[in-house]
Amino acid sequence: MSATTTIPPTLTAKDFATDQEVRWCPGCGDYIILAQVQKVMPTLGIPRENIVIISGIGCSSRFPYYMNTFGMHSIHGRATAIASGLKASRPELSIWVVTGDGDSLSIGGNHTIHLLRRNFDLNILLFNNQIYGLTKGQYSPTSEERKVTKSTPFGSIDHPFNPLALAMGADATFVARSMDRDPKHLQQLLLRSQAHKGSSFLEIYQNCNIFNDGAFEVFTEKGSKPLETLFLEQGKPLVFGAQREKGIRLDGFRPVVVELGNGVSESDCWIHDEKDFYKAQILVRMFDDPRIEGHLPRPFGVFYETDRPCYEDMLNLQIQEVILSKGKGNLDKLLRGNETWTIA
Repeated sequence: MSATTTIPPTLTAKDFATDQEVRWCPGCGDYIILAQVQKVMPTLGIPRENIVIISGIGCSSRFPYYMNTFGMHSIHGRATAIASGLKASRPELSIWVVTGDGDSLSIGGNHTIHLLRRNFDLNILLFNNQIYGLTKGQYSPTSEERKVTKSTPFGSIDHPFNPLALAMGADATFVARSMDRDPKHLQQLLLRSQAHKGSSFLEIYQNCNIFNDGAFEVFTEKGSKPLETLFLEQGKPLVFGAQREKGIRLDGFRPVVVELGNGVSESDCWIHDEKDFYKAQILVRMFDDPRIEGHLPRPFGVFYETDRPCYEDMLNLQIQEVILSKGKGNLDKLLRGNETWTIA
C-alpha cells in the first residue's frame, strides 16, 4: 500500500477575507491597505492558523475583524505589548501588529520603542494619517505644526514625531515607508517586512478623507508625485523626477538636489545602501515641508535593515541553558530568593 500525501490547498486573497461588513468610511485609505495585505498573505506559504493580527484602538484597529486569521482587537496602545508576549510564548507564529499614529506613538509610544529595541520577530504596520480619526478629528503626534483641528482651533503648537527617526533611535532592525495609493510598492514592502528576521517597522501613509483629506496628496497625485517622492532601491542612485532628471548628492552630511546632465550623471549621485546606519539617519530626516520652495523629496522604500538576535530566540536559548545546567527548576526556591527570613 502506497502512502498518501495531503497537499495543502492553494489559498487566494478571498480566503483571507471574512464575512464581516467592512466598516470604514467610504474612500478611506484603509481599504487599499487591507486589499494589499489580503493579496500578499497567500504568497507567504504560511497556514492561516499560524498568522495572527493584533491591533490596538483606532480606525486601523478594526483590521483583525476583516482578516480570516487569528487576531485580537486589544486595548489602546498595548497591541505591541500583547504581540511581544505572544511571540515570546509562541515564536512559530507570524504576528502582524496593525496600529495608527495615535495608538502607537502617543499612549503606546513606550511599548513601541521597547518592542523595537528587543527585536521580536514580528511586523508592525503603522497607518499614519496624521490625525485622530476614530474620535473625530483631533490632532495626533504626527500632525504638522499649526494644524487646525477640533482640539487645536488656533493651530497645534506641538512639534510632530518623525516615526522613522523614532524607530531608528530605538535601534529598529528594519525601517521602511510606503503609502496606500501605491499598491504595487506597498505589496513589495509588505513582502520585505515579512522576510526580515526581527522587528519590521513599516510606516504607511494613509489618507483619512473625512478628517484630514489630502494630507499626502503631493506624494500621491500624478502631477506632483515625480518631484515630491524619492523611491529607494538597494544599490541604485537616488534619482527622481518625471524624466529622472534630478538626483541627490551629499555635501558633507547634507543632502542636496542636483540637476542631471551637463556633466552630472546618475553615477555621481548618492548610491543607496540599506545596511548603512549613518546614511539611513540622514534619509529618515529628509522630512521637509512640501510647501517650502526648494525642499527635498520624501523618501519611500527600505531605509535600513540589519541583523540582530531576536528576543524570543535568546529567551528560549536562556531557558534551555538553565535547564541543562541546573535541571528542573524549583519555583518555591526562586520566589524565596536570598532575601528571606523567619519570624520566631
